[in-house]
Amino acid sequence: MGANILIVEDEEKIARFVELELGYEGYHTAKAFDGRTGLELAETGRFDLVLLDIMLPKLSGMEVLRRLRRTSSVPVIMLTARDSVMDKVSGLDSGASDYITKPFAIEELLARIRTALRKSAPQPESTALACCGVTLDTASRTVTVNGTPVELTKREFDLLHYLMKNKGLVISRETLLENVWGFDFTGETNAVDVYVRYLRGKIDDVFGLKLIQTVRGVGYVIKDEQ
Repeated sequence: MGANILIVEDEEKIARFVELELGYEGYHTAKAFDGRTGLELAETGRFDLVLLDIMLPKLSGMEVLRRLRRTSSVPVIMLTARDSVMDKVSGLDSGASDYITKPFAIEELLARIRTALRKSAPQPESTALACCGVTLDTASRTVTVNGTPVELTKREFDLLHYLMKNKGLVISRETLLENVWGFDFTGETNAVDVYVRYLRGKIDDVFGLKLIQTVRGVGYVIKDEQ
């Protein structure tokens, strides 16, 4: 589905031209011909990007931008006949994503729109944790050491994941049992020690690391320093 774009432009011919070109590209558009109406529409939060002229009746584009930035981070591309450096600096300092001067080639405007939308798109959260050459991916449930796969059981993977997720923190055996084995676990706390030995046998001993360190009398920790 195409992005929703608001065109705030008092020259109706330009607004209509941009509207048609954006429609051809699959974008959904709305128009406003003065700053006050443009601000009201932009503040609804329905738009993924705003094309904003500077010279507008009722409320200038700069003022629209300043007020909009109090409540919204929607990308704004300034459209204007002004091409002075100070105008550009003022627009960018006020929170504009980009600045294009009239007359402009529609291909350039489309490219700038694509760039602004791409920058504002939410980035997928990384599923990988890394430390000392060890990479653990929670999505694929895989572990590699310097690119070499390491086969772990479910419990070994979950234990390593919890320690890597809390890298730099000393985790007690009781905390590990609660979060990896579960609150209803009825076995002995030495189950943690047993599985740490399993992990060390598969990672430390094979690859010459000291990934999981023992803090005597407290628990275990993974640190970046070897």
